[in-house]
Amino acid sequence: MAELHKETLKKVLGELPFTAELYWLLRQRNKPLQTQYTLHDLPAIIPDFCVQAKACREKAPAGKTVFLFGSTHYWIEYSAVLALGLYAKGHNVTFGYIAKSDYRTPINRFDLRRQSIYTGNALKPAQSLINPVMLSGNNPNANLPDAVIEGIKKVTTFDVQYISQVEDVDVESPLYKLRWEANMDAARGLFGLLQKNKPDVAVVPNGSILETGVVNVITHYLKIQTVTYEFGEQQERIWMANNDEVMLQDTNALWQAKQKDTLTKAQWDKVKELYAARMQGVKWENFSRMWQGVPTIGSKEVKTQLGLDDRPIVLLATNVIGDSLTLGRNLFSHTMTEFVLRTVQYFAGRPDVQFVIRIHPGETYLKGVSLAETIRQDMPKLPDNILIVGAKEKVNTYDLITLADLGIVFTTTVGLEMALAGVPVIVGGKTHYRNRGFTHDPDSWVNYFKLLGKLLHDPKENRLTKNQVDDAWHYAYSYFFEFPRPFPWHLMHMGRDFREHSITYVCSPEGEKKYGDTFRYLTGDPIDWEKI
Repeated sequence: MAELHKETLKKVLGELPFTAELYWLLRQRNKPLQTQYTLHDLPAIIPDFCVQAKACREKAPAGKTVFLFGSTHYWIEYSAVLALGLYAKGHNVTFGYIAKSDYRTPINRFDLRRQSIYTGNALKPAQSLINPVMLSGNNPNANLPDAVIEGIKKVTTFDVQYISQVEDVDVESPLYKLRWEANMDAARGLFGLLQKNKPDVAVVPNGSILETGVVNVITHYLKIQTVTYEFGEQQERIWMANNDEVMLQDTNALWQAKQKDTLTKAQWDKVKELYAARMQGVKWENFSRMWQGVPTIGSKEVKTQLGLDDRPIVLLATNVIGDSLTLGRNLFSHTMTEFVLRTVQYFAGRPDVQFVIRIHPGETYLKGVSLAETIRQDMPKLPDNILIVGAKEKVNTYDLITLADLGIVFTTTVGLEMALAGVPVIVGGKTHYRNRGFTHDPDSWVNYFKLLGKLLHDPKENRLTKNQVDDAWHYAYSYFFEFPRPFPWHLMHMGRDFREHSITYVCSPEGEKKYGDTFRYLTGDPIDWEKI
């Protein structure tokens, strides 16, 4: 009850002018906030980083006008240092932010204003360098163009899918309404700022979901060049996309430039070592995660373990529902779940084939409904020829690949890895390795089911050719080692990276040689894949 009264009081105070500011002056100044919203490393490092940035700036050529954006405390902390790095490189920077700690739950305006004051105070040493602007609550009566509103609807749908790990979205749900209000609030503040002061380029993390997606919608409408960026599993590497959503992982230009090349022995060795590490479930070089919870035990052993016989084996490797690499990737299915369920129904009528569904191990951390549960709800009694291997089961996916006569995927990278093993793969969604010459890529339900029938007529005859397998390995090298570019600071390791890679180092001849091109790409220069 006391907590309820406290929240009611905050709601009232939040609507009164200067209450949060007075609270800060009287009670909070120079003290950390007692909330999840904490800028861990920024207050300690920003004064010294500002000194370094100013010194580097004196030697830097004139750059561009750049708008950076960050929302939630960890992106704000990261983006503030990135803004200083761009300032040090000679760019004129404006850093827009929204001081929230959580995109899943509502925040009263009193706490939002307190967090904004706290953030502004932390950024004060950099105020004259990166022009910090708090965007929430700005321009609340702004009228937005219809095209922008339609774009925000799409982003909000993605938000609910991403947060709840669902695919069917109820626009009347509390979560949808929460995200709609948050996205519209951000849009009103952003639209006026960017319309009035159009930068040469906007630099936005992710750019597909949450407020970052809203920025991308608005910059696209205003015809502002936009670079979106994200981080994968490799340390000191960054993904980037110019006037596109980085999570779409568009590798068309990369593959066009690299396809004609021949891998050197060192490159072959490198990509094969990575594949071996992924298969055995061990960390490798700068990759910060393991891909399997258990090592391989061999195809014969896993075949016995799962009770499989000598009929052809089809392996469907699923994605995690709501993963940002599946959002908006539908081609001929309404959702990934529909793609899976209709495929299960097809194989229920094919007792001559064993159909193994490998649920993504990432579902171990799932908050929503497992795809395995959805399959069983749709078909409570599965035929004997259909086997579900759950997310937590101690089965190595690569052992299943060695058994498979045919692979089916939506967008998961397992499809690429099946091709590396010579397994023919049908791709049902928009993924970066689709239409590269080593997968089967139907564009309709009719073509999909025809293709299934054709490939299952004689599975052994449809194994990939040596040239196709070589192309798959070549593409895998380009995707894992050339698509992500060198960069000094990774979001997941930013505290360590900020300590190990100072702005002075980044601007030094050694840092420029290592990271200079990436900074130029990040601020809008086209990536020269021929040069890489």
